[in-house]
Amino acid sequence: MKHTYFVTGIGTEVGKTVASAILTEALEADYWKPIQAGDLDNSDSHKVERLISNDKTVFHKNRFALKTPMSPHAAAEIDQVKITSKKIKRPKGENSLVIEGAGGLLVPISDKETIADLMQPEDRIILVSRHYLGSINHTLLTIEALESRDLNCFGIIFSGEENKSTESIIEKMGGIKVLGRIEQEPYFDQNVIKEYAELFREKLK
Repeated sequence: MKHTYFVTGIGTEVGKTVASAILTEALEADYWKPIQAGDLDNSDSHKVERLISNDKTVFHKNRFALKTPMSPHAAAEIDQVKITSKKIKRPKGENSLVIEGAGGLLVPISDKETIADLMQPEDRIILVSRHYLGSINHTLLTIEALESRDLNCFGIIFSGEENKSTESIIEKMGGIKVLGRIEQEPYFDQNVIKEYAELFREKLK
């Protein structure tokens, strides 16, 4: 059965792209990043494509490819384009779909909408959290914001160095399923992604 998995984070640089690659490989799903801001020559789509080794995944083109590495609303203003959720139509295909958001849940895409407005009630939303001072607060706030919008937080992935105290309190207070963790690896390549894909596959069903 096909599903849409929407990957969001508690902020930027928390590991969404690596997590998206693992999910895409585990599910042999299609991958799509609707909004890319900056790094157009080495975008998140490029990075995920280099990490995927299955032959079923289809990589869909960004709906908005913005030149400046800023919040989408600001980058769009510089590029003189207007982003709205209505302009972002999901690609159709035979596989499940992994969608990677930009930054965190409430990152603005315009002066009226945020990344959350790109999500749909039937999406399996996967939250990526990384330990730092304040990450418990940011994670629980994100979970609460999802719940207030009647969005389905399918589970959480922790990335980076392990902090058992932080992870256990988030699991307990957030009432969220832990799908697993991505360690602070020296590098990520296709083989490492495949190993993680094996670990995650059953929990994604």
